[in-house]
Amino acid sequence: MPFTIHVTNDFDQMSAVAAGIVVADIEEKQASKPEYVLGLATGNSPTGVYKHLAKALNNGDIDAGRIRTFNLDEYVGLPGENAQQRCLHRESYSYFMTTELFALMQRKFAETSVPWGTLVDQDELVGALERQADALELQGADKGKAIIIGAGATGVLREIKDDILDAYDRKIAAAGGIDLHVVGVGGRGHVAFHESGIPFEGNRVLLVQLDDNTVENAVADGHFPTREDSPRYAISMGAELVYEARKVVLLANGARKTGPVAESILGEVTCEVPISYGRRYVAGGGDLEYVLDDAAAAEVLARQDEVAAKGCRIVDHRGEPYSRVADLAFCRDAASGLVG
Repeated sequence: MPFTIHVTNDFDQMSAVAAGIVVADIEEKQASKPEYVLGLATGNSPTGVYKHLAKALNNGDIDAGRIRTFNLDEYVGLPGENAQQRCLHRESYSYFMTTELFALMQRKFAETSVPWGTLVDQDELVGALERQADALELQGADKGKAIIIGAGATGVLREIKDDILDAYDRKIAAAGGIDLHVVGVGGRGHVAFHESGIPFEGNRVLLVQLDDNTVENAVADGHFPTREDSPRYAISMGAELVYEARKVVLLANGARKTGPVAESILGEVTCEVPISYGRRYVAGGGDLEYVLDDAAAAEVLARQDEVAAKGCRIVDHRGEPYSRVADLAFCRDAASGLVG
């Protein structure tokens, strides 16, 4: 299958091009099967895509009622006395998806799922990790670790393993797998919270101890005021599960993504750069498309001959017209109460 790299001017064009790919795939598959399964990401990169997607849904171009969604990840350790308060915290990924997509839709998806990290109380988790250290294995070459919960674990750790991690994997499988997954890329080339250095194999849905770099980026991006306020754990799909989707669309914008993007294409396939798993995915017949802004594509463009030698096709959209995300206005109809 092809590995296509779309180069765009900026965030606005990246969003428009990526949304076009997503909507076209949904239209094609909805014509031949009753339900479509869409994988979603959080972070800054997909926000524009979601505005275009909401417009397409509200215009009736695609049928929201025949789409089931699964998100990549969710924090463990957000402030709140209970799961509901944590779910409604402004930095929870459930809240993010509501504000950035779900609340903009006139008709809801058939079902939406975000990993159930807000069910876990971080203090209770930390206590269990300390008491049951012998039942755990930590995997990862850096401070970001996958916490492997062994057969001997009890209490909250057994519940996390059976009812959150394994249950999410089973739910995706029961839906028939993911048709298309939208993903972003972290500053060290990680996908979701599959941190740099965590092995690929056997890590499908993870309990993750977050890397210092991930925490620092969350603070730098304004999500949390200090490192102390940032969650230290998360529930996440692993790269192995992400790249089981029938199509993956990776978004990257900004100079911070330049190095990881180029390394994932031109370097070795290594868990040090988790998005490099995409090359293994393509070699096995997967359909992978990168949609990059000019800054994220800088090194790819400077090394086009090497990129072509890897079997990648570059499509340059920078001379094409495109709309601004800010022009995609949404307002509530006073009579119907619908947003559109």
